[in-house]
Amino acid sequence: MPVISGLEVLINNPAPIKDRRWGLLANHAAVTSGLQPARSALAGSCRAPALLFAPEHGLEGVAQDMEGVDDGRDPLTGVPVRSLYGDDVTTLSPSSADLQGLDAVVIDVPDIGSRYYTFAASMDGLMAACAKAGVEVVVLDRPNPLGGIRREGGMVRPGFESFVSQLPTPIRHGMTLGEIALLMHRERYSDLELTVVPCRGWRRAQLFDATGLPWVPPSPNMPTLDTALLYPGLCLVEATTLSEGRGTTRPFHLVGAPWVDAHRLFERLRALKLPGVGFRAAWFRPEFQKHAHQVCAGVELHITDREALEPLALGLHLIKAVHDLHPRDFSWRSQAYEFVSDVPALDLLTGSPDAREIIETGAGLAPMLARWHDEVGLFEGSLEGVLLYHDD
Repeated sequence: MPVISGLEVLINNPAPIKDRRWGLLANHAAVTSGLQPARSALAGSCRAPALLFAPEHGLEGVAQDMEGVDDGRDPLTGVPVRSLYGDDVTTLSPSSADLQGLDAVVIDVPDIGSRYYTFAASMDGLMAACAKAGVEVVVLDRPNPLGGIRREGGMVRPGFESFVSQLPTPIRHGMTLGEIALLMHRERYSDLELTVVPCRGWRRAQLFDATGLPWVPPSPNMPTLDTALLYPGLCLVEATTLSEGRGTTRPFHLVGAPWVDAHRLFERLRALKLPGVGFRAAWFRPEFQKHAHQVCAGVELHITDREALEPLALGLHLIKAVHDLHPRDFSWRSQAYEFVSDVPALDLLTGSPDAREIIETGAGLAPMLARWHDEVGLFEGSLEGVLLYHDD
């Protein structure tokens, strides 16, 4: 039985927004099962939105990562578009003027299940603004593409919050956007009027390709479900001067740099016997971003068992292997990351300095990964009343 998204549930029963003045946070990937964009599909069942909000990458998902997007007007509906990802941190949340005259803001942005994928952070910023303005938030839920059972990674320590570490969840959080909204409502915005429209028919064990819903790449470098499965760990490569494969047809599957010894890296990673993944020594040439137009040596990652795969441990072991093999060439990203310039990017992504310090000192990752596992257990114990879906 195919899953029915919260978008189509609301289209069939638009009571929460009918005869109201409402805004919509969505992008190109928010579509019906028949691939109709949310903004036009909802306009067909009730009045059109008064204002559109667009997350990172823009309304049509064209902009690359960390590329500011200007406000504009939607050519499909003629509705003004307010970008929630501009050129500075002040653009990440709507202003009080943006919300003036709105009764509600509807949210439908397909997430990919990782804390540092910024769409949930945009939802959080919007919820904070709506709580202050007295505007209702209506979240149209969708399945977590990675499933709703597996969780990985530690929590964010105080002082390491940013746009990529804004959520009080593990890195691979195992939650839907609606469930995250309920968690944020409980933890931060108890005065906010919140409505979550659940999707129907989803079981927590299901990955996205079992739902029957169409996969629309939610950002330029997220072409497939396998990319999303690797992302909780391979996004960490962004914190280094290694290419994570942006500018190729295999982002987050290819990792390397002009100075990497591909064969030695392949042998080092193969010897680790990491679950659910295979490696191939590989050479590639990014067409843009890091090492653009240069031949990079490294590895290509191949998922061999989705259930066994531990992407976060994989990403950390890969970075550590390159660091250990090439201590003179390896370096961390020095440019600002998601509008933060005084905290290393890896610390922002992982929520603490632990992983970076372990890699720098040559210590083993196992104790930290075990501690993160314990933090996940504590987090899971706090989710009563938040989780909407079950497998029984």
